[in-house]
Amino acid sequence: MQINQHARLSIAPMMDWTDRHCRYFHRLMTREALLYTEMVTAPALVRGGAVHLLAHDVSEHPVALQLGGSDAKELAQAARIGADHGYDEINLNVGCPSDRVQSGSFGAVLMERPALVARCCAAMIAAQDVEVTVKCRIGVDDQNPAEVLPQFIETVAAAGVTRFIIHARKAWLQGLSPKENRDIPPLDYDLVLAMKQQFPALHISVNGGIDTLEQARAFLDGGLDGVMIGRAAYHNPAAILLPADRVIFDTGTVRRATDVVHDMLPYIDAHLRGGGRLHQITRHMLGLFAGRPGARHWRRILSEGAHRDGAGPEVVLRALDAVTQAGLAPVAAPRHNSAS
Repeated sequence: MQINQHARLSIAPMMDWTDRHCRYFHRLMTREALLYTEMVTAPALVRGGAVHLLAHDVSEHPVALQLGGSDAKELAQAARIGADHGYDEINLNVGCPSDRVQSGSFGAVLMERPALVARCCAAMIAAQDVEVTVKCRIGVDDQNPAEVLPQFIETVAAAGVTRFIIHARKAWLQGLSPKENRDIPPLDYDLVLAMKQQFPALHISVNGGIDTLEQARAFLDGGLDGVMIGRAAYHNPAAILLPADRVIFDTGTVRRATDVVHDMLPYIDAHLRGGGRLHQITRHMLGLFAGRPGARHWRRILSEGAHRDGAGPEVVLRALDAVTQAGLAPVAAPRHNSAS
């Protein structure tokens, strides 16, 4: 399956959330959806030597690296580093509204500088062979999205970008916090749909406020090429990711959440043997049983137990036992022996 086909459903890059442990966990639930890293800044890779941020498991593929920056030469170097580390896509962040991003002249503020974005993308494309994509907003502050968004897309597409992920909200760089920017600006899905009609040759994905696969399927049936889901996939992964391959891609089977837990145990063992801590992984698993009997016990046992010194897979199994006893179907997979 080509990367554009995997992009029919993607899981949004989310700072402090979509790290390599999260992505490994998500990949156990969907073989098809495209996964993204947290945003990594080009200066961190090129000047800071932070290549450890690019570590990922081979099972995560297809997986995209999201970069932040506004210096074309530096972004080109960072894109080359990302490609050398095996990423399937290099994405440029033109949507993040945080103060730190604004001060670095990248993220959503670049919606005001489409020519610079185009130069950056052209340099990234020329530097390596992996596809370069852009994730953007519909506009910022007092911009008129109906005017600036098509101009932005046309300018950046002329540099060679053929895939855009559009968060269907403005970013208010003055007056709203990053958290407020995720919820307060109104969604304009119609404008995103209009961009697909205006640029039919481009691959257009919609992002923002989508929290069910039914919504995602409706956007795809309505003519969009892809849907990106963020917080809903993180907080309720079983509802979004377990049925995704069947509902969105018409492939595979729907796995059980309990089987995913057992499949995580060898990965947890390896992480602990390497000096890691249990909570670094289990913090991403807290929502696995959201809305199901035993979910509160699952979260409590993991939250309280995973931070303790020496905590290991037995904490996860104890939490899973609590879920099972609360009324889920009996667990069919064999119990895990951490000594094996």
